[in-house]
Amino acid sequence: MTSVPPSVSIVIPAWNEQDTIRGCVLAALHQTMPALEVIVVDNRSTDDTATIVRALQAAFPQAPLVYLQQDEVQGLIPTRNFGLDHARGDIIGRIDSDSVLEPTWVAEVQKGFADPEVAACTGPVIYYDMPLRRFGAIADDAIRRAMIVITRDYHLLFGSNMALRASAWRLIRSEAHRDPDDELHEDIDLSIHLHEHGLKVAYSSEMVTGMSARRLDDSPREFYNYVMRFERTYKLHNVRSLGLRAPMAILMSAYPALKAMRAGELRREASELRAATTKPK
Repeated sequence: MTSVPPSVSIVIPAWNEQDTIRGCVLAALHQTMPALEVIVVDNRSTDDTATIVRALQAAFPQAPLVYLQQDEVQGLIPTRNFGLDHARGDIIGRIDSDSVLEPTWVAEVQKGFADPEVAACTGPVIYYDMPLRRFGAIADDAIRRAMIVITRDYHLLFGSNMALRASAWRLIRSEAHRDPDDELHEDIDLSIHLHEHGLKVAYSSEMVTGMSARRLDDSPREFYNYVMRFERTYKLHNVRSLGLRAPMAILMSAYPALKAMRAGELRREASELRAATTKPK
């Protein structure tokens, strides 16, 4: 007898994401295996985020697109939690509002959770606004696979591309840190809670999403503060593993070269745009 694959909800927290939310939602809807629902949770946006999502609902009235507002508290974690709490799927995907899922993402998530022992799953990303995208995707996957070996028992989720069994979320929901000062990596916090409960976090090279490399636009000081979110999260949980510090070293060492590549890509795109707008008709 053929087993029925688990249903998958996709949760997208959003705050002032008018530039990326349309592409994000369309990719989530256009899957080879449809999601049970695609939930956009708007957190006090003041731009056209809500208008764009409403327009997509009108354009695709049969699509399982849900628009929710979380206006009580400003912040990613309460917005994420609001979405996860309202999701109806057996599996809850959580992506960022600049994530662009590959068309097979839902199908690969379902494969990843075919093992009943898997409580959460994560995968690699393609940085769609960087040069050498194919090479970058291979490198990203290789680094994440290496991290599984380096971090040993701790397997880390990546917030832009992760899925969580609904039962696992209910188990750790009250423990997940609210982070009112916005100092932590919320995905690492979830990973540690799953580890503390002895729950399995899997990795799938086929569970792929695209995402923006806009974090590289930060100043060196801002980027360093972002990387130190790892250390603050580990300190909160009293985690001393040296292996878990490896992502920090990788990010800081790669930052100068990646920032230069990002700047070059932005210059190239700007040049192409100027050429297109000045082309004689």
